[in-house]
Parts: sequence; structure tokens; C-alpha cells
Amino acid sequence: MSVLDTGTFAAAAARMGISSGQASKMVSRLEADLGVQLIKRTTRALSPTEVGQAYYERIRAILDERDELDASIRNIAGAPSGRLRITAPTSFGPTQLMPALLDFAEQYDAIQIDVSFTDRMVDLVEDGFDLAVRVGQLADSTLVARKLCDARLVTVAAPAYIEQYGAPRRPEELIHHTCIIDTNLRTPRSWPFSDPVSGQPMTVPVSGRLSLSNGEACMTAAQRGLGIACVPSFIAGPCIRDGRLVAILRDAEPRSLGVYVVYPPARHLALKTRAASDFLARHFKGKPDWDKGW
Repeated sequence: MSVLDTGTFAAAAARMGISSGQASKMVSRLEADLGVQLIKRTTRALSPTEVGQAYYERIRAILDERDELDASIRNIAGAPSGRLRITAPTSFGPTQLMPALLDFAEQYDAIQIDVSFTDRMVDLVEDGFDLAVRVGQLADSTLVARKLCDARLVTVAAPAYIEQYGAPRRPEELIHHTCIIDTNLRTPRSWPFSDPVSGQPMTVPVSGRLSLSNGEACMTAAQRGLGIACVPSFIAGPCIRDGRLVAILRDAEPRSLGVYVVYPPARHLALKTRAASDFLARHFKGKPDWDKGW
């Protein structure tokens, strides 16, 4: 069933926690037991035979009933437990997410928490994650998304840079400045803004000799006076408050970035995943501290 749900032996194996070879052998063994071919295999794709599709639909109904029974028993039985695998961006996870996860770990001592900090957009099902925290526009519409809070993209420069080169008064003036490129942005060399007059979204081409794949690294370079950076407010907030960076082009800031917790759809969401989602929603409810004081 997992093979047809995911479309590949590798994805099904990741879901079940086995190797792709084992998954293939399990299907072959089932076909041998039944005496029919269930899945047509080619080098490019897998697809069910007519008999395989009928078998899949019947077995799925049976398994759904079993899952419903299991879920009802677990809800009666008590507390969430098991291994919870989470992925989060490196710029957000260690500083902003970890305090919440440590509080969660103290409250739910039967849950084993396994966190991967990466800026790679992982496939939750194929890579075996229970949930992800993501910042910005969500590209995968097949996932269930729950908004935690808002962040902002802010344009910043060091006082020394502004003293030497001046600060742009309009977004278009960035073409005359050295910018620090964050390659993790959706459009690294085309920064988003809102037109100060009309409020409509606009983009401005930028260039610079530093291209870095981490927002905190971009912020550090900006503090050294090496250029202007565009980074999320949860990274820049402390440096702006203590004067190491200056927020510029404030009247042209783009629309807020959403911070979301996302997870694969399921008829009965695992208690550990629901507990984590609810906990994070409570933790980030309201305006975050990173936007206060500047």
C-alpha cells in the first residue's frame, strides 16, 4: 500500500523505516503468495495492475478501519509518545525554535525528539519526518500547514557603511550599492519590496561580491560594513536594537513572511505530531519578541 501511496519503493521504504530492497522483496513475496502481479514496474515508474488496483482499494479500506481503531485506543490510553522527527531552517531553528522544543521536551518526557536543522527543502514523507517548521511562501500544497506567527524581511546596513556610502532612500537606489546576497531567499538577486506610494509589491535587482547561503552570515557581513543585507527580522532584531545595524527602507518593507508548522495529511494525526503542533502554536502566538523595540 505504501508503494502505491508514495509512487516509489524508496519513498515507501523511508515511510516504513526499511531499505528499498526490502520493500521490493515484500511486494514480490506478496505477489508470489497471491499468484498475481500487483504492480507493473518500469525503469521510470510504478503503476498498479487492474488486479493490483482492486486489491489496493480493498486493503486500504481495511487498514483505514484498523487505523481508526488504533487511534481511538491511543486517545483513550493516554499521553503522546514515540520518536518525533522535525526539520527546520538553520537560520530559525537553533535560536527561535529550540527554546520552544526544550520546553516541549520537558513537558512530554515520553517523546523522543530528533531535530534536523537544514535549509534544504526536504520531502517529509520520503525523508521520514513527522513535521517541519518553514518560513516564507509554502511551495508544497499537499501538506497541512498551520501558521505560527509572522516575521518580516528587513533591509539593514552598518552605521559605518551608511556613513561612508549613504543610505538608499528608495528601493531603486539599491542598484548603486553593494548588496550581500542571501542565496536562501526565493529570489536572491531580486529583493522584494512594497511600493511606498501604491503599496503594490515590487522587486529590485541587486548585486554584490558576497553570496552566502545563510541569513546570519549575511547579517555578520553587514555588521562589518561589507554591504547592505536583506534578512528576516528574527535574525536582525537584536542587532538593530543594540545599534550594530540600522534598518533602512522601512516604508517599503515587503509583506510579512509567514512562519508555519507543516506535516503530511493523515486521517488520524499521530498524538505526538498533534501535541507538537499545538505546543508550537501556543508558544508563538501573538507578536514575536524579535519585532519589538525598533
